[in-house]
Amino acid sequence: MPHDLGPVAGLVRLTFLIQTVYADVGRACDLTAAQAQLLCTLADEPKGMADLSRLLGLERSSLTGLVDRAEQRTYVVRRSDPSDRRAVRVALTPEGVKAVARFHDELTVQLQSVLADLPASERKAFTRTLTKLTATTPNTFTTPA
Repeated sequence: MPHDLGPVAGLVRLTFLIQTVYADVGRACDLTAAQAQLLCTLADEPKGMADLSRLLGLERSSLTGLVDRAEQRTYVVRRSDPSDRRAVRVALTPEGVKAVARFHDELTVQLQSVLADLPASERKAFTRTLTKLTATTPNTFTTPA
């Protein structure tokens, strides 16, 4: 007999829904989910490989492959870190800025449509709840503003 998990089951279903929307939008923008996450993580500023590894939860070898593929598509460029010549920072190119903006805009439209049937009062309550949850939970990646 399944246990009634209440909000936990709802969070799991919400996770699946968000992951599906994220992947669908990525495909529509010709990006894998990992590429979209990389570009979103770089949207605010360049980051070092160690930071990207931590933020994306990837081993160095997997991250290197992801950055290689993004670089081949001219979305990112590797640069020497001015404060540590041994380190490399990854930055968006103008093409990468366009790709992440397109992804973000389309993702926003799709996620807004998920909430469209909720009455305004429920959307406000949902926003308050999300704000509380995300304020107390460590942030693992950033998204464009």
